[in-house]
This record gives sequence, structure tokens and C-alpha cells, in this order.
Amino acid sequence: MPVLVGKRAPAFKAKAVIGQQIEEEFSLDRYLGKRYVLLFFYPSDFSGLCPTELLAFQKVLPEFEKRGVAVIGCSTDSHQVHQAWLRTPLDEGGIVGVTYPLVADATKTISANYDVLAGHFDYNETGEMVFIGTPQAYRALFLIDRDGIVRHQLVNDRFLGRRISDVLRVVDALRHFEEFGETCPANWEAEEADDVA
Repeated sequence: MPVLVGKRAPAFKAKAVIGQQIEEEFSLDRYLGKRYVLLFFYPSDFSGLCPTELLAFQKVLPEFEKRGVAVIGCSTDSHQVHQAWLRTPLDEGGIVGVTYPLVADATKTISANYDVLAGHFDYNETGEMVFIGTPQAYRALFLIDRDGIVRHQLVNDRFLGRRISDVLRVVDALRHFEEFGETCPANWEAEEADDVA
């Protein structure tokens, strides 16, 4: 799996659902020079584990916004499925109340370009190319700086959830380094003074 850290984040234009509105050509370009981007991939809507993460990101969204970070979710589901999931009550496995953009990677090209698409192509016994596995995104996360450069990436298998507080710590570490030029050792935590946007 290629490491994207230190490289420009792969560009894309795709449909995204923000609230209940569909944006036809959502792109990371809107954030260049303005905000950090936390682009996270998850396997699928209407699954058991995924809503716990999407709701956890929503719960701490004000903390990301305070730090100048745009949070964006992405799966290989269509925008119609995203909309349906956003309308489904929490007690039925839905994510009502999620306000950050959900990108629809139905063609699977975004996941492939970030190299987080599970499965692979191979040839069967008759020589035809077939996809082996389930073409869903791994549980991946990319922290992209204001210049569009990936500064952190984390890729988990589909059954391993993430701890959102760890993501906030990495955001704080990046901001601290950019502001003070100081590296952040193991178990580093931001001081209260650093927690200003």
C-alpha cells in the first residue's frame, strides 16, 4: 500500500450529500489555503460499525471546526444511499444529525486513488478479469494540510474502528509543529494554550 504522507492528496470531483442537499461536483479544492481536511473512508452505509464512527465524528465536530479542520466522510455507496441513511433514525441504524459532507464514491475511483479499496482484480480460470473480494473502502483516514499535502494517514481493516480523540491529538500536533516548529514526541498532548484556532 503506497504511503501518501508528504504527497499531494489525490484530487477528485464527486457527488456528495451535505445535510440532505446533493452537491454534484464536490472537491477538496474549496479548502486549499483555508482549512485542514480530515478525509475519512468507511466501508458502507447501513452497517453495524460505521454509524458509530460517523456519529462519533459528528459529536466532536465542533472541536475539529475550532481547529480549522473540515471533516469529510467517504464510502463506495451512492449519494442516494447516503441520503437514505441520513434520514434513518439512530435507533434504526441511521445517522440523522450528521452535518459534514458524505462523498459518494460509487465508481470506487476515489478509494482506488487513495489505495484504500479492499479486494483486487485477478484472472479467473477462463482468462477473464474479475474482482476478488468486496469492493469497499477500508477504514482509512487522511489528514491533509492547507496546501493540500497529506500529513497523516491511518488505514485499518474494515472490522477495526478508530478512536476519534487520537485523530484530534494528531491535528493538534500538526498545528503545534506549524506554529512553533517543535516536534511532538510520543504521548504528546496539546497544552490549553495551543487549543485556539
